Amino acid sequence: GIDDGKGFFMKMMRLHRWLLDEYKRDGSFAWGKAIVGYSTLVLAVIIISGLVIWYPRNKKVLKNRLKIKTKAGGFRFLYDLHVSGGFYAALLLLVLALTGLTWSFGWYRDAFYTVFGVSTTSKQAHAPAPSTHQKSSDERGSKKHSGTDYTHWTGILADLQSRYPKYNSIAIQDGSATVSTANYGNTRGSDRYSFDPATGKITETQLYKDLPKSAKIRGWIYSVHAGTWGGITTRILSCLVSLLGAVFAITGYYLWLKKKFRKLNKPGYIKDLPDSQ
Repeated sequence: GIDDGKGFFMKMMRLHRWLLDEYKRDGSFAWGKAIVGYSTLVLAVIIISGLVIWYPRNKKVLKNRLKIKTKAGGFRFLYDLHVSGGFYAALLLLVLALTGLTWSFGWYRDAFYTVFGVSTTSKQAHAPAPSTHQKSSDERGSKKHSGTDYTHWTGILADLQSRYPKYNSIAIQDGSATVSTANYGNTRGSDRYSFDPATGKITETQLYKDLPKSAKIRGWIYSVHAGTWGGITTRILSCLVSLLGAVFAITGYYLWLKKKFRKLNKPGYIKDLPDSQ
C-alpha cells in the first residue's frame, strides 16, 4: 500500500519525537522537540544519579537492594520496585535515553559520533537518488497519483524480489527503492537502488556492505534505540524497560509524597510552620 505519512504509527512517532509539534526541516527551534530533548537529558541525569544513590554500603544492604518483596505490604513492594527494579532496568533505560538524544541536539550528536570515531561532516546516509525529468501522464498514457508515475513500479518490485528471495521489506518511491534484509544488528541497514522513472531501468546500485562507517552508524543508533538489534527478544526487553521507566516516575512521586505526609504527621511539626502555612 501507499504510505501517506498520516497513519496511526506516524502519529505515534510524531508524539514520541515532537509531542505532535510540526517538524522544522530548516532546523529552527521547535517547542515539541525541545521539551522531549531536555526531558530525555534530565532522565539520563536522574538514572545516573539514581545509580549513585543505589550503591550499597555493605553486603547486607546489597542483598536487600537486589530483591523485590511482594509479601511485605504495598508500600514495601512499591519501594523495592523503584529501588531494585530501577537498578535492573537502569542500564538499558540509560542506553535508550542516550541514543534518543542524538535526534534532539546537534552538539550531542557530534560528540556521540566522535566517540565512535565518526565525523558528522561525512555522508550519513545513502546518497539521494538522482532526479529524472518525467513526462506528463498524457504523453505516456500512464496512471498518476500526486504527480508520481507508478507504471514501472511493479516491474521494479518483481526484479528486486527475484534478487532477494528472503527480505524483510521493499520500499519504493519515485526514482529509488530500498531493500531491508537484516533481522539482527543494524536493522535499518538496506541496499538501495536508483531507477529511471520513465523506463523502470535500474541505473545505480548502492549496497549496505559497501557503505563507510559514517553511513552505517545512524542505522545502528536507531536499531539500539528501538531495540530491534537483537530481534524479538531485545524488542520485548526495550518495550518492558520503557514501560518501567514510566512506572518508576509514578512510584518516585508516590514515595516522595509519602515521605512528605509522614513529616507532616510527626508531633510538633505543624506548630513549627509559619502562621501563613
